[in-house]
Amino acid sequence: MTQYMILIYESEAGYATAPPDMWQTAMEAHGRFAEQVVAQGGKILGGDALQPTATATSIRGDVVTDGPFAETKDLIAGWMVIDVETYERALELAGELSAAPGAGGKPIHEWLEVRPFMTEPPTITE
Repeated sequence: MTQYMILIYESEAGYATAPPDMWQTAMEAHGRFAEQVVAQGGKILGGDALQPTATATSIRGDVVTDGPFAETKDLIAGWMVIDVETYERALELAGELSAAPGAGGKPIHEWLEVRPFMTEPPTITE
């Protein structure tokens, strides 16, 4: 099996700015997602929500700033590490996670990124 990082991005439609009842709905959906992954033979190796981006500190060399100062409104709001058989399965599961219910039970379609962990150094060919 291979490990994949699912990065959960914060957006204007996301849970980071949601009312508490929507946040609770999201956490319940993420819990059901984790149970599904395990029930289907995969593993959840970790995951958590992150504080809002306003609490971030950026460090670049010896420069420390009081925020991420990203060029977009979309920043990482959370993460999850899964261990599943194939990349295709990781994408399928991420699609299900993205469709977790939001306001009124409608899918929120959160922006997610799926990335495999590097298992060995990349090979450079000419």
